[in-house]
Amino acid sequence: MACNDESFSFVYHETIDRMGNVTFFNPERDVPDFSGVDLLYLPGGYPEKHLEALVDAEQTRKAIKDYVEQGGRAIAECGGMMYLCEKIVTDDGEWPMCGVLPYTITARKADRKLSLGYRRFSLNGREYRGHEFHYTQFLGGTPPSVTQVFNARGEAVATPVLRYKHVLASYTHLYWGELDIQQLLNEL
Repeated sequence: MACNDESFSFVYHETIDRMGNVTFFNPERDVPDFSGVDLLYLPGGYPEKHLEALVDAEQTRKAIKDYVEQGGRAIAECGGMMYLCEKIVTDDGEWPMCGVLPYTITARKADRKLSLGYRRFSLNGREYRGHEFHYTQFLGGTPPSVTQVFNARGEAVATPVLRYKHVLASYTHLYWGELDIQQLLNEL
């Protein structure tokens, strides 16, 4: 199942093609039915620009948290990762998100910092590659990562890769063209 709307619109067609049979839902309007779902894919996007609609969809946020807590597998990239966090803070206030990951993201103008570039990391003996592009940051410091992330020059960067239960989340947008999808699912 994949999230697809204006809040989470940064997805490559190749990614969807590699997944096989995909059911889409709009987290601003739809309450997903996770029965029979092998993977929840939350792509990147700009949830910070759609906070009112995402907050109003309280049953959707609860369904996603319940899915994860009951052992559901999920991959969350950038905006999708932000959506799984406790809340997003803006200049207008604090906005509750799914509450799966115990972190707060800041989208306040004073905290904006461009993070951009190609990324790679190893996890369970397998290398993953992708890219990072965002202005938001973790509030209160970067959380611990399950692995070190590197840029294209091989230099360590502070981008964390987060694991919780069967969730893999990061600001990194993975390049799915090289992924063995079944093996990734087995590792989650």
